[in-house]
Parts: sequence; C-alpha cells; structure tokens
Amino acid sequence: MNPEPASTTTRRGIYVLPNLLTTGCLFFGFYAIIAAIDGNFARAGIAVFVAMVFDGLDGRVARLMGTETHFGKEYDSLADMVAFGLAPALVCYQWGMARIVEYGAAWGRFGWIAAFFYAAAAAMRLARFNARAATADKRYFEGLPSPSAAAIVAAFVWLAHEYAIEGLPGLVLAFSVTASAGALMVSRFSYRSFKDRAAGEQVRYSRFLVVPVVFALIALNPPLVLFGLFGSFALSAPLVWLWRRLRRRPRPQDGGHG
Repeated sequence: MNPEPASTTTRRGIYVLPNLLTTGCLFFGFYAIIAAIDGNFARAGIAVFVAMVFDGLDGRVARLMGTETHFGKEYDSLADMVAFGLAPALVCYQWGMARIVEYGAAWGRFGWIAAFFYAAAAAMRLARFNARAATADKRYFEGLPSPSAAAIVAAFVWLAHEYAIEGLPGLVLAFSVTASAGALMVSRFSYRSFKDRAAGEQVRYSRFLVVPVVFALIALNPPLVLFGLFGSFALSAPLVWLWRRLRRRPRPQDGGHG
C-alpha cells in the first residue's frame, strides 16, 4: 500500500505545534489589551512578556522540526502586530487615560497620537522586516525589534503602576517612552540579533553565570529590571552610532608651519 497518507498526517501534526505557540503569543497580546481595559496594568505588562516567550519559541520550534511554512510566517507577523504593536500602545493609552482627564483634552490628544504612532511604527517595522528577510544580514536587525519595543512600553507601564507614578510629568514620560520606542523601530540603527550564536556553542563559564544572575535580579524587581534591560538594549545602537561618529570626526590640525 502507498504509505503517503500516513506521512502527510504526521507532517500536518507537526505543523500544529509552532502555530499553537504563535496562537499563544496572539492570546497573551489580546489578554494584555483586555487587562488594561479592566485596569489591571500589572497583569497587562506581564502578559506582553509572556507573549514574547511564545514568540521566541514558535520560530525556533518550526526551524528545529523543519516545519517552516509561508502560512506560519504570515501568521507569526500578524500575531506580532497584535502582541507587540497594538497591545503595548493600548496598554499605555489606557493607563494614561485613567489620569489624563484632569489635564485637559489637549493632553488626551497627545496620548492617543503617541499610541497610534507606536502602533503604526510597529506595523511598518514588521512589513520592512518581512520585505527584506531574504536579503537582510541575519546577524543584525534594522531598527529596534518590535518585541523589545513592546517590552520597554509594557515594563514602563507596569513600573509606573507598581510605584504609583502619577501627575503630568509621569504622563509625559509614559507617552514619550512610547513614541521613542516607535521611532527606534523604524530607525536605521543596527541591533544585534544574536542569531549567529549557535545553541550548542561553547561559552566561558563566567559568561554563563550571568544568566542566573539576571534571572535573580528580575525576580527581585521584575518591572524595574526588565525596563532597565530592554531600555539599555534600545539605547545601545544609538550610542554605538554616536560613538563611531565622534571617533570619525576629524581632529583640528595644529597651527600651520612656515
């Protein structure tokens, strides 16, 4: 008998796993929006980070199993738009709307414009990534990756909620962080992707010890440490670019010789 149907069934079964992980990313992005609407901003921030975990797993599982498909890539991109584009923008906007009424309609407009700018930047970032995926250098991302941008916004809102950061300065800072994260996503700055590091690559024992230290710090104060980590990563590319520009600047010549 022809064994092809059994083989086809097995391959279809394998395809389910990465797409289920992508659905998990989509679910937690959607849940972050619902939690923010209900005023549970700590849960909303956590949900964005859980979505990041699922997003990191789905592609790796698909590559390990040899089940990468065009459908999976498109589905992943759409899930990313919800989890790392719409969710952080709406979480930040909902957090600000609960406090911005007393400062007038103008600040409300500034809030939704900043939130929309972030969402639009995430959409353009994902579209640019998909359009250039075949030719781009895998070692670097052009522009801040959308999950990292989402982490910055979600961690800030989570941090502001935990420490009761209120008042007009807090609102301006929240919307400025959101708009800046959006601007970095569509920038030309190069960010390390770390995809050139193989999973089985040997590393020094001292470097490996950094991992449990980071997890321990996150456990001590999740929103503060996560905001610091992803904020530092976001600033790394602009600072490297600025450092290189300063080094290339021609030094003033000494006085002329007779």
